[in-house]
Amino acid sequence: MEKARAAECYRIAAEAGLDWAMYNYATLLALGHGIAEDKPAALDWFRKAAALGNAKATNFVGSFYEDGWVVPRDLTRAAVHYARAAQGGDFRGAFNHARMLAAAGRIDEALDWLRRTGATATPAFIAKAADWLAKSDNPALRSRGPQALRADAPGTD
Repeated sequence: MEKARAAECYRIAAEAGLDWAMYNYATLLALGHGIAEDKPAALDWFRKAAALGNAKATNFVGSFYEDGWVVPRDLTRAAVHYARAAQGGDFRGAFNHARMLAAAGRIDEALDWLRRTGATATPAFIAKAADWLAKSDNPALRSRGPQALRADAPGTD
């Protein structure tokens, strides 16, 4: 019941134009928490929040393109959204941007974005990201990625 009430509050605030409410409402719609899952509506709200500069929403739009939810799978468009989210300060966006850069063979840039991820991400996210990197198919990410996530890794400010 709490999530249903939260969803209603977020919807009201989203309709009033608040980008964080749009993001939160879209997240509940995308995951089906407190309300019925509705990925098309979620994508619409994420896009609205992203247009207002919400970096987390921009990252989520990238995920829709990467995973092919509602829209055709398009890794190029996903990469553009992840880069925008990273530049906007979202640590998940920075991590996703790093993954895309590494896939394109741009390892040094990817490692730099992993350092930036580690400087702002939560400890729980860093642990999950390090585990993902340690299992990566990309040898450079597997060997150097987890270390790059450390906020005190060489090359950080």
